[in-house]
Amino acid sequence: MNSESKKLKVVVLTHGGCESLLQGLLKIDLVHVVGVFVETEISPRKYGLREQLERSIRYDGYTSTVKKLARLVSGRRNKRAKREQEISVDRSELETLTVQSGIPLHYLANYHSEESIDLIKRSNADLGIIWGTNILKESVFKIPRLGSINIHQGLAPYYRGGPPVFWELYNGETEVGITVHFVEAKVDTGAIITQEKVPLNYDYNYGLDYESFIADFRKRISTNCVKLMTEATRMIADGTVQTRQQDISLGKRYRLPVKQEKDELRRVLLKRASAAGHDTYKLIKMKRK
Repeated sequence: MNSESKKLKVVVLTHGGCESLLQGLLKIDLVHVVGVFVETEISPRKYGLREQLERSIRYDGYTSTVKKLARLVSGRRNKRAKREQEISVDRSELETLTVQSGIPLHYLANYHSEESIDLIKRSNADLGIIWGTNILKESVFKIPRLGSINIHQGLAPYYRGGPPVFWELYNGETEVGITVHFVEAKVDTGAIITQEKVPLNYDYNYGLDYESFIADFRKRISTNCVKLMTEATRMIADGTVQTRQQDISLGKRYRLPVKQEKDELRRVLLKRASAAGHDTYKLIKMKRK
């Protein structure tokens, strides 16, 4: 029996951006990465044009919806095209890393197709690592012998679902949690392996542009996410992992905020800024980054 056969065989399922995670996993002696599976399909549209417009108005408001339509009519790239370009850019770095490390790399149109499921099964993995994918069905996350683990930017069970950081800001929290947990059918409800709390202090240099603040905040804690996921994988590999079941009655599953809730967050941030002695007139006039 060779040394590789004694290691924990893991597969990474991702939409991209997993290079730092892979580098961390490669440093764990007891882990053998037997495959990386990248889903390239960009969130297939589930709604017709009318439904898309109604959802856009509900979540982003009339003004933003009109601007989106204007961008499309004028031929400017929409988010879908931009994401496709980002995936293309990400590929070169990921391909270089996997080739150098001898890790099989697979691009899949859809994780849930029969071809994809068969390919993942053939990896004969012990553990799946979910790193930035859409919600997966049991037909995928249960394939590895031990199931799969996921990184969630939220303190489970109190903050499940998303979007990360928005609701913590909305509710006036001073910390954001990062949770690594086993994957179950219900979103973010699986047994917790490890967690960490990160201070959350809104930076008023962003004015009321909380979207940019949240995006940058999530980038800053990406290192924490890599550290927690690699540590969780190491504990599973060496047999020291201890999990605890979630009491989901202690929290709730959050969902995308609608336009009224986004506006309310800006009002709340302005009120907090005033209480802290900031120049609220200046904050209102600040342009978004």
